[in-house]
Amino acid sequence: MELKDYLFLVLVIISSTVLSVSAENVPSSHISTPLNRTSFPSDFVFGAASSAYQYEGAAKEDGRGPSIWDNFTHKYPGKILDRSNGDIANDFYHRYKDDIKLMEFIGINAFRFSISWSRILPYGTLSKGVNKEGISFYNNLINELLSKGLQPFPTIYHWDLPQALQDEYGGFLSPRIVDDFRDFAEVCFKEFGDRVKHWVTMNEPYIFILGGYDLGIMAPGRCSSWMNNDCPGGNSAIEPYIAGHLMLLCHAQTVKLYREKYKPYQKGQIGIVLISHWFVPYSKRQADVKAAQRALDFMLGWFLNPLTYGDYPKSMHTLLGKRLPNFTHEEAELVKGSYDFLGLNYYTSFYAANLPAVNTVNTSILTDSKANLTSERNGKFIGNPVCSYFQNFQD
Repeated sequence: MELKDYLFLVLVIISSTVLSVSAENVPSSHISTPLNRTSFPSDFVFGAASSAYQYEGAAKEDGRGPSIWDNFTHKYPGKILDRSNGDIANDFYHRYKDDIKLMEFIGINAFRFSISWSRILPYGTLSKGVNKEGISFYNNLINELLSKGLQPFPTIYHWDLPQALQDEYGGFLSPRIVDDFRDFAEVCFKEFGDRVKHWVTMNEPYIFILGGYDLGIMAPGRCSSWMNNDCPGGNSAIEPYIAGHLMLLCHAQTVKLYREKYKPYQKGQIGIVLISHWFVPYSKRQADVKAAQRALDFMLGWFLNPLTYGDYPKSMHTLLGKRLPNFTHEEAELVKGSYDFLGLNYYTSFYAANLPAVNTVNTSILTDSKANLTSERNGKFIGNPVCSYFQNFQD
């Protein structure tokens, strides 16, 4: 079965909050069709989402250890558009009750947040100690959400690996990460699982890998020297696929643990959140049709194919050869079917045209699919350009 045949299986579990917006100063071409709750099924879950490093702050408070994002933003501030960092961020750590009041006010009924690995395990491993103050913070957060009628949707990993594990063995480039990830997840299940009914193992592994191991523009900032001279090391042709492979194994081992040990009495569900664009053939030529399918394989199929069938898409095997890790039989069975639900983040679409000639020396996950992506064709965008103006956002 082709990837496109099972896309309908993907369940979008959390939507961006639908807010009323003012049309003042908004170009007419940017005004979307009005939506409200009656446009959706009665049991549709409306929510908001964020990640620990982006909004918590309190980077050095209450026993939290440094993450790869702390290291990245302080060591390479020029790679951040405004040279900012997450030391304070939105100060959610101290202001979460006020923020939850706002969530209640606008009428959402779920909040997806991530749990900072280094706030729970400052040195990354269970053997080096659990930070009780970190446990207390997330217990208080979950209890506050529930008291206001909001469902907690915790994400176990949203890109903020403890720096200690990056330094010790290279993080997601070492198989050692699998046991440490599972141990961290188990602490979360033990401490919070009595009140959590929806777990997300990780958010958008594709973006974490693209930015962190291919382009070098996100933590841990690795890439080939030809890609970016500021990268401390890396190989954009090989490391992304190693990291992706180990992330899938981390996910699958965590799901196995939850299903066997915690789900029977906690009665929750566990899944993963992926990301994908949609790809439209640039022309009716068969070469472009195949290019669009390859682009989808390399972005969504990279993860969804193993999760559904136990192996990577055929196009990835064909084009990557030995650069693509192989699953053992046991690993394939472990990964296959390792989700109770699938989350999909979708932002935009592109035209995809066949790219017959690819530089075989300077390779990257952006060119490995041999698909040239563009948002325009014959001078016209693939769709109307859009932008969002949220009420009071700039007040």
